[in-house]
Amino acid sequence: MKRTALITGITGQDGSYLAEFLLSKGYEVHGVIRRVATEDPEHRLWRIRHLLAEIQLHGASLESYASLCRVLQHVKPDECYHLAAQSYVSYSFEDEFSTLRTNIQGTHELLAALKQISPGCKFYFAGSSEMFGKAHSSPQNELTPFHPRSTYAVSKVTGFQLCQYYREAYDMFACSGILFNHESPRRGIEFVTRKITSQVAKIKLGAAQELRLGPCPRVC
Repeated sequence: MKRTALITGITGQDGSYLAEFLLSKGYEVHGVIRRVATEDPEHRLWRIRHLLAEIQLHGASLESYASLCRVLQHVKPDECYHLAAQSYVSYSFEDEFSTLRTNIQGTHELLAALKQISPGCKFYFAGSSEMFGKAHSSPQNELTPFHPRSTYAVSKVTGFQLCQYYREAYDMFACSGILFNHESPRRGIEFVTRKITSQVAKIKLGAAQELRLGPCPRVC
């Protein structure tokens, strides 16, 4: 029988590539999306539009335990890949509350829902190199102590520890990856690397009217 996978954050860079990979392995792939995504599919679903005929999408919120339970009861996943998050470090300084609420509460509610409905499901949490923060050694590895220096990083450390807690307390298969920066054509334009590369592409193609390096000196 086909294995069933559920991906949160399926519309993002990593989620879209993961969906392609799992489909190539013969999986039945489901994704959790915010309901607002269905109202603006051209903008919000562009990374997975070539997969829409092969995957099943479910509207839910990471901040709604009931909606997550509803999805899990329908899908009964064998594997769950938790990639969804407020993922912009700079924004986490501007809005600490929503970052903590989405990233910590969302991870907790998903783990709790899995424990209740699909305790045998294998769970993967996408951590971040930001968890190391002010690292005292380089390169970092799994034994390097965490020293988070942003709300985003704090939320990821907490998610990492929630996985450890559920693994040890409830004997669930819950593991974490520690992801460093990685780029692709599907990287969000909000990230600085994409801002740079997209501007370079526009200049090369002649689409940029002007490259602004700063104010022009005034001649007196």
